[in-house]
Amino acid sequence: MGSTIEATNYSFTAPPETVHFDGLLFDMDGTIIESTPAVVKHWQAIGNEIGIDPQVILETSHGRRSIDVLRILAPEKATWEYVQHMEGLLPKNYAEDALEVPGARSLLTSLIERSSPWAIVTSGSVPLVTGWLGVLNLPHPEHLITAESVENGKPDPTCYRLGRERLGLSADDKKLLVLEDSPAGIRAGKEAGCKVLGLVTSHTVEQVLAAEPDWIVMDLTQVKWVENKNGEKGGVTLEIGGALVKP
Repeated sequence: MGSTIEATNYSFTAPPETVHFDGLLFDMDGTIIESTPAVVKHWQAIGNEIGIDPQVILETSHGRRSIDVLRILAPEKATWEYVQHMEGLLPKNYAEDALEVPGARSLLTSLIERSSPWAIVTSGSVPLVTGWLGVLNLPHPEHLITAESVENGKPDPTCYRLGRERLGLSADDKKLLVLEDSPAGIRAGKEAGCKVLGLVTSHTVEQVLAAEPDWIVMDLTQVKWVENKNGEKGGVTLEIGGALVKP
């Protein structure tokens, strides 16, 4: 649990690169936390409860909103009341099956200490996100975009466009970084006009590569806050080290 996907055939040796952004938009599961074992157990229980093969659910659920999965597989259960109830149980029932992604706490702490603009943009519901942040004692963002915030979930880019808006950075000249692990989320970030850093925490390198993020790293230990340089004011400057050398 918490380990990155096997990537021995690839070279994560790119020299450190310093990049300035006006704000950061973080996905949650697979980016800030790693809860795959918990999610597997959760969907196994839900699948058995509603009479749907859990494996069928798991094949389509990662990076997507539960309500969108249910609309396809069990339309009668696709209500916000049901989704919020069952997702709210996940952190309570499977707390021991989740960990923070390496480097996530350090990066978020650095952002908060310096009042840098950041938000969480996730396919999870409010009870799920706040539950995990509480269980793992991770920082709560000032701005939170959840499954309930938009009509269509990832790969639709609306959620990341809303994230830009919430940070007051909608203007075309503002440069935002999306941090994502799922191909659907990576594509959503790109279509929203953001730079995207892909993490190899839940999908293979090949799957992440196919979504065409700007950088690919194993986890957030490769991403560090650094002092602004070249006279930049506000925003956040990151050093991205040891990224994938793309084929």
